[in-house]
Amino acid sequence: MPRPRTVSDEDLLDAVLALAHRIGPGRVTFAAVAAEVGLSAATLVQRFGSKRGMLLAADRRGVDLWVGSLDRADSGSALERVEEGLVGAIAGIDSPEEMANSIALLQLDLTDPDFHAETLRGARAVRAGVERELAAAIDAGELRSGTDPAALATLIETVYHGALIGWAIHRDGTPADWLRGQVRAALDPYRS
Repeated sequence: MPRPRTVSDEDLLDAVLALAHRIGPGRVTFAAVAAEVGLSAATLVQRFGSKRGMLLAADRRGVDLWVGSLDRADSGSALERVEEGLVGAIAGIDSPEEMANSIALLQLDLTDPDFHAETLRGARAVRAGVERELAAAIDAGELRSGTDPAALATLIETVYHGALIGWAIHRDGTPADWLRGQVRAALDPYRS
């Protein structure tokens, strides 16, 4: 009979993500994660098989959290939910170093087919969620009628990614404030 797990998969993968954002995915090791969560490195090897397997599982978890951030933003107007959902997606990234390490994770997402599949799944789901909220904003009169929610969702997704890089370069305020301002600026021409 297997021993019960003392650390849930979600907590473990959250710790891997936090560590990767703090020190970079290249420096994440079984030993470093084990020290973070109070398990042995051998236990982690049993669960994931390899560092790549552990990072891929953490990437899947990160994508699920990214996608779920729009669903967790469940109050306010549709446009407020878009804004808060996107800002919620970057929770825990507060420094240029954490942003650089997030970009290092993105490099894995862009170069490894398995990581890319997860990121693409997430990006499509986030864009669909933004489009859904924008359509609701049109119906509620927050956005001008005739606005194409699919095209605007693509623009907002592009603004989201670009704003994160822009903040890392300019470092003006917090990442959340910078992102919020960029999303608002992109939406302003479409408001009723």
